[in-house]
Amino acid sequence: MLIHIGFGNIVNSSKIIAIVSPESAPVKRMVQSAREKGIAIDATQGRKTKSVLVMENSQVVLSALLPETIAGRVQGSAQMQEESSVEGTDERQ
Repeated sequence: MLIHIGFGNIVNSSKIIAIVSPESAPVKRMVQSAREKGIAIDATQGRKTKSVLVMENSQVVLSALLPETIAGRVQGSAQMQEESSVEGTDERQ
């Protein structure tokens, strides 16, 4: 399921390992290391980074949305997918 992470940027929610705040020193080091390796994706459109998404393939995605906002969207899309699968089973019966 794809989710919107701000400013027209979309990621595959099934590939997200963690959504963290960029304030701590370990996360800052992780982001800097990812930038140096070329595996950081800056989706902030020049705004302040408010969340860091750690992806399955070790890529790091920077977003200007709060972690709570993105987590809510992930949970909402998971609930929608679950509801649609339940509705699909009801139709088959």
